[in-house]
Amino acid sequence: MASTTPTQLAPDAEHTVKTSTFAVALFGAPGKRGPKGTIAWVVFLILTAGSLAALFASPTKPLAGVAVIALMLVMLFFKIPVAVALAVPSLIGVYAVSGIPATVNLLSSAPYSAVSKWAMAVVPMFIFMGMALGESGITTKIYQFTDKWFGWLPGGAGIGTTAAGIGLSSVSGSTLGMTYTLGRAGIPEMLRAGYHRRIALGVVIVAGLPGMLIPPSVLLVVYAGIAEVPVGPQLLAGTLPGILLGVTFALFLLCLSLMKPAWVGRDKSQPRPQASTMRERLLALRDIWGLPVIVFVLFGGMFSGLFTATDAGAAAAFATLLLTLWLRRGNKPWAAVARAAVSTVSATGVIFFILIGAEMLTRLLAVTGLAQLMTDSITGLGLSRVAFLVILVVLYLFMGMFFDTFSMMLLTVPILLPVLAELDVNPLWLGVFVVLLAEIGQLTPPLGVLSFVLHGLAQDPKVNLGQKITLIDVFVAVLYFLPIVLLFVIALIAFPELATWLPDLAQGGMP
Repeated sequence: MASTTPTQLAPDAEHTVKTSTFAVALFGAPGKRGPKGTIAWVVFLILTAGSLAALFASPTKPLAGVAVIALMLVMLFFKIPVAVALAVPSLIGVYAVSGIPATVNLLSSAPYSAVSKWAMAVVPMFIFMGMALGESGITTKIYQFTDKWFGWLPGGAGIGTTAAGIGLSSVSGSTLGMTYTLGRAGIPEMLRAGYHRRIALGVVIVAGLPGMLIPPSVLLVVYAGIAEVPVGPQLLAGTLPGILLGVTFALFLLCLSLMKPAWVGRDKSQPRPQASTMRERLLALRDIWGLPVIVFVLFGGMFSGLFTATDAGAAAAFATLLLTLWLRRGNKPWAAVARAAVSTVSATGVIFFILIGAEMLTRLLAVTGLAQLMTDSITGLGLSRVAFLVILVVLYLFMGMFFDTFSMMLLTVPILLPVLAELDVNPLWLGVFVVLLAEIGQLTPPLGVLSFVLHGLAQDPKVNLGQKITLIDVFVAVLYFLPIVLLFVIALIAFPELATWLPDLAQGGMP
C-alpha cells in the first residue's frame, strides 16, 4: 500500500481538502492567481478588518465575543486551518477585552491544560491503530470479505458495500478518504450487478456514517478532548449507534430489493448472484482475522476491568503493531510501521493544536461572558430537551454546507456544554449526536462536500462503466437515504440509552 492512506486526510487535512463550494462559486479559490482569487482575498481582508474593528469598538464584553466568533467564521470560510482560526481570534479577543497580562497568561497556560490531561494519552494510540491498519493492507481485504458474506442476500452488493464502508471509515477516520476509496471499488461493482446508478451512489455516500461512530473514531476522540469527558466511555457511546445505523441501512436495502427489485439488479435480465461457499467465506474471514482480535483486546479489556480505557488503547495499539508486522512480513514491515508512526505523530500534533485552539476559544467565551449569556438566553426560552435538539439538527444541516466536521464541532460544543445540565443532556450522548449530525451535513444538498467529491469520482469511466452520472443523480441518491438517517437521529433523541447503555454497562471496568 502506498504511504499516503485515507487516514492521512484526518482531521485537519480534511479541512484543507474541503473547498467551500459557495465561496468558490462567488469568488474563485483563494490563493489562486486571476481576478476571482484576487477578489476573494480582497473580500477576506475586508471581512477580517470589519470583524477586528467591531471587536475593538465593542462597548460590552459579550459583543466583543460575538465579533471574535464572526472573525473565526470568516477564517474558517476561507479555509484557514482550524487550529489557527480558533487560536488567533481568541488571543486577539482576550487582548482586546482584558489586556496584555491576560493574553500572556492564556498563551502560557492554555496549551498545557488542553493536552496534558491523562485521558489525552490515549489519542495517539487510537490514531496509530488506524494508521497501522491502513499500512497493513487489511483495508483492501474488507470489501472482499463483505462481498463473500453478504453478496448472496437480496441487495447483497449494497449491503456488502455498506459493511465495507463501516469498516473502512472506522479504520481511516476520514469520511472523504473512505468515500473515495469505497467509491472506486463499490460503484462499478454495484453497476455490474445491475443496480440503478442512484442507488449505487447513495449506498457509497452514506456508508461511512456508521463507521465514524465506531472505534477508533478520531472524531469522538477529539470531541472527548473538547468536552473533557473520558475517551473510553465516549468511544463506547458511539459503538452501538454506529452498528445499529449500519444495520438500518442494510435493512433498507433488503426491503428495497423486495419492493423495487430492478433497482438492485434483481430483475429477470440480471443473473442471480451465487452464494459463496463456506470455504470461500472462511478464507475471506482469515484475511481479516486481525480486526476481531483488536476489537476483543480493546473492548474485552475494558469490560473485564483488566484495563482502564487508556490501558486498553495502548494494548490495542500494541496488538495492531504486531498485526501489521505479521501481515507485512516479507514486504518491508518496519517501513510500514515507520510510515504509520510518522503519520501518527503528524495527526496527533494536528489534533492537539486543534484542542489548544478550542481551549483558547472556551476561555474567550468565559472572559467575555458570551457563554453564560447564551446559556441564559437558551434556558430563558423555556425550550424542552427535544425542541432544543431539533434546533441543533437544523443548525448542523445548515452549517454542513459551509464547514467541515471539525469546524462545526469546535465552534458549537464549547457553547453547548454549559446548557447540557439545564436540559438534562448527557455529554457522552451529545458527542454521538454532534458527530452524526456534522457528518450528515457533509453530504446534504445543495452544498454538501461529499456530494461533489462523489460526483467528481463518478466521472471516471472505470467507475461509471459508461453510464452518465450527473450531479443531480448524486443529490437524488442522497435524498433516497437521508430520511433513513434522520429517522435514526429521531430514534437517538427518543432513546438516549442507545448511546449511554454501553458506557453505563462498562462503568465498573473503567475509572
